[in-house]
Amino acid sequence: MKKIAKVDGVPAPRAPYSTYTQAGNLIFVAGQVAMDPQTQETPESFAAQLHLILKNLKTILESAGSSLENILKTTVFLKDLSNYAEYNEIYRQYFKNGFPARSTVVADLVREDFLIEIEAIAWTPDK
Repeated sequence: MKKIAKVDGVPAPRAPYSTYTQAGNLIFVAGQVAMDPQTQETPESFAAQLHLILKNLKTILESAGSSLENILKTTVFLKDLSNYAEYNEIYRQYFKNGFPARSTVVADLVREDFLIEIEAIAWTPDK
């Protein structure tokens, strides 16, 4: 089993957790929030946050030898249900060959400026 705390190109965890854990061909990605890897800032708009999270998720999975196409399941935490339609519209853009299983929960997030958080389970065909 691999426990990877830091992945180049995405913000490092600021709490005691790994960015992802890999067991065999399964990859468990910790909840990702919208933090720019260079500036450590969070975009204000919901759309910008979601695009940044999915970009960071793609970077994490590629570093583990996987891809967005290999996501089996996501769990998504929305701060405000009013963003649900926009979330679905943007989410569809990233999964062209079928959607992973998904749970969506409305929840308070760790910081006031975080509007969405996504965790994922993926697989890699190389293991």
